Amino acid sequence: MSDEKIQKIIAGKIKDNDLPCAVAFEVADQLGISPAVVGEYADANKLHLIKCQLGLFGYQPEKKIVKAADAVTPELEAAIKAELVNDRLPCKSVWMLAEKFEIRKMAISGACEALEIKIKPCQLGAF
Repeated sequence: MSDEKIQKIIAGKIKDNDLPCAVAFEVADQLGISPAVVGEYADANKLHLIKCQLGLFGYQPEKKIVKAADAVTPELEAAIKAELVNDRLPCKSVWMLAEKFEIRKMAISGACEALEIKIKPCQLGAF
């Protein structure tokens, strides 16, 4: 995938060199490429990834907006732990679990906060 094609789609969607996570995923979907390719393009072109859909980075003024869940069901906890890789939950798994349990992605990241489980790696390569 050429940078030119990515740039053409991203150009009208960024402001002040900020690329929201949701927009990066939208671009990846439109072009049929992995989110990682869009993340690499953003990095190479000094774009700032903002507003992580999991609430982990890119918000003002606190950067991180996700809060630990008050409680995590045993079923969700087991599903999260089953997806761990090196004691971390991949971002891609968060998306899959959110779809499976029919809950928001940030609800999964909130459960991870409560369980003290780090989410990594980011599908865009941000962390």
